Amino acid sequence: MTTAACPGSFDPVTHGHLDVVARAAALFDEVVVLVVPNPSKRGLLAPERRAALLEEVLPGALGAAAERVRVELVPGGLLVDACRRVGAACVVKGVRGGADVDAEVPQALMNRHLSGLETLLLPGDPRWQHVASSLVREIARLGGDVDDLVPPAVAAAVHEALAER
Repeated sequence: MTTAACPGSFDPVTHGHLDVVARAAALFDEVVVLVVPNPSKRGLLAPERRAALLEEVLPGALGAAAERVRVELVPGGLLVDACRRVGAACVVKGVRGGADVDAEVPQALMNRHLSGLETLLLPGDPRWQHVASSLVREIARLGGDVDDLVPPAVAAAVHEALAER
C-alpha cells in the first residue's frame, strides 16, 4: 500500500486544499492529511479545530475516497519525521503558481536530502488558484463573504473565531 502525506496549516481549509487531497486520493492507496501549525504565523483557528474541521468536511468533499484519507495533527518537528511516522512514501503539495513552486522546490529538495522522501507538486485547479487561507481570513475579517471559498462548517468556524477576538 502506498501512502502519501498532504501537509499544510489549513487555517482554514479551503476548497483548493480539498481538491488537492481528492486528487491525491485518486493517485495513492492512502492519504494522511497532516495539520502542521506554522510557528511563524499567528493562527486564527487552533490546530485541533483545523483537524476536526478537516475530519468533518472530508467525507462530503471526497465521497467514498474519504475512507482512504485520515487526518493527523503534527505537534512539531520535521515534516520528514511526521511522514516517516505515518508511513508516507511521498509528500503531495498543491501549487497555485510560480511563487508557490519557488517556495516548495527548496523544501522538497531538502526533504529528499534529509530522508529520501519525494514530493509531488500538483497544479491547483484553476477554479481555486486565487484562493489562499490568508485571503479567506482577511476577507472574513473585513466582513466579506467567504461561503464559496470554504465548506459551510469552515465558514461558520471562521466567523465564530473572528467574533471571539
